[in-house]
Amino acid sequence: MSKGEVVLLDCWASPFCLRAKIALAEKGVEYEARAENLFGGKSDLLLKSNPIYKKVPVLLHDGKPFCESTIIVNYIDETWPSPPLLPSCASERAKARFWSDFIDKKVFDAVCNIWKSKGEVPETAKNEFIEILKQLEGALGEKDFFGGDSFGFVDVIAIPLTCWFYAVEKFGGFKVENECPKFSAWMNKCMQKDSVARILPDPEKVYEFVIMLRNMFGIE
Repeated sequence: MSKGEVVLLDCWASPFCLRAKIALAEKGVEYEARAENLFGGKSDLLLKSNPIYKKVPVLLHDGKPFCESTIIVNYIDETWPSPPLLPSCASERAKARFWSDFIDKKVFDAVCNIWKSKGEVPETAKNEFIEILKQLEGALGEKDFFGGDSFGFVDVIAIPLTCWFYAVEKFGGFKVENECPKFSAWMNKCMQKDSVARILPDPEKVYEFVIMLRNMFGIE
């Protein structure tokens, strides 16, 4: 690996890999995305680079591996500081990290609880998911983005997860736009950004990917 080279070990449908891609795009950093076959044998490079979790994403910069998507986005923000993703104010940075942590702990688990449901999705799973989005609406307030007027750290952490929402809506029988209109408006604002629109996969393709996962796991 040449000096300064940036490589991302990737899976196209992973919202966690998409975080790294959007952060790199925001910084204007060129990189090589190397797709991993997560179901048919992980590469030696992945196993060597992330021996603890053995999962994507892994960012390789100058041959040094960085794991876990939020840590990777933070590394990208510090290594290529312009334009900044985190606020300059320490208290606002702390707030951004709080909501990023909340998203990490809550959103994807709630997504999985819906698409992994056998038969009809329980109302408790749907209500939990909607309640989490309503809490995020509270964090947004009247702002365009979580950090204010500009797209920033929390937006990078949150927006990739939304490409799985179409699958959630299909299995759950509800619409995010109807349940959480403010969050839906934020999604639309993010999609107006080139760094988001050209990187997020088609939600229908993600839905097909989720159907494949359900079949693999024997979920009827």
